[in-house]
Parts: sequence; structure tokens; C-alpha cells
Amino acid sequence: MKTSDMRESKFLKQSDVGQGLLLTIQGIEQHNVAKEGADPELRFCMTFAESEKPLVLNTTNAQICEKIFGSDETDDWTGRKIVLYTDPNVSFQGKIVGGIRVRAPKLKPVVAKPVQAVQPVRAVAKPSAELPVEIEPDFTGGDADDMSDVPF
Repeated sequence: MKTSDMRESKFLKQSDVGQGLLLTIQGIEQHNVAKEGADPELRFCMTFAESEKPLVLNTTNAQICEKIFGSDETDDWTGRKIVLYTDPNVSFQGKIVGGIRVRAPKLKPVVAKPVQAVQPVRAVAKPSAELPVEIEPDFTGGDADDMSDVPF
């Protein structure tokens, strides 16, 4: 057992999410993140339908959510799916310590169903049917200098 697993936390931590955890956002609430006995420190946290532990919402993850959901209104995020994952490159107070990041769920590729070949249909004229014949207008009558009847 890792020592980090021995410490209980009210909030999600890296070991809780691993390589990826798909969750449904329930809402954004303020929680006291201060250690027991310390002065209260209220931070906004994202709560989930599938987890009792919320995620402390840092500025970077909030901005990523804005882009994912196309809105800076957190009420618009409710009911939407998000993936939490461990990013080893997250820094805190100038040190790379790793942390939790958010991303949009990957879309499942749509598998195209094979299309059956369609045989071309040929129009066959019936031999007994007469096709209509277009007759050109006769411009020979009248004055040869009078061009008023010419259709151009």
C-alpha cells in the first residue's frame, strides 16, 4: 500500500482517477478545503453523480471546462460528461507534483455499415411508343427586314 493511499481525503486525488475516470457533473459547490482545526478556506468544487468525493476546481481545469462545454456558466455543465485523469506534469508552487486534469470524453468512432451495390436501372423505350417531336417556329413569312418575331 502506498502512503498516499493511507491518508483519507474528502476530495478526489490523483490515485482516485488513475489514467481516466468518466464522470457526470452534478454541479459546482463551495467546500471548506482547510485542514481540520485550521481557519476555513472555501474553494469551488465540482461534484459528480458517480463519486462522493468532489474535485477541487483550479483555474486551469475551470478554463478547460469552459472550452469543452462552450460556456463559462457552470450551470450549463450540469449533467455533462467529463474525464478526469492524472497528469504527471502539473506543477504546484514551482514544483512538478502531478495532478488531476479534465478533458472531453473521446467520441466512439462510428463504424460505417457496408453499402450494398445497386444495379443501375436502364430506361428502355417501348418500340411502339412515339416520342414527341418539337417543331421549330417558321420565320419565313412576313417582311425579311422585320426582326420582331425572332426570339433572341
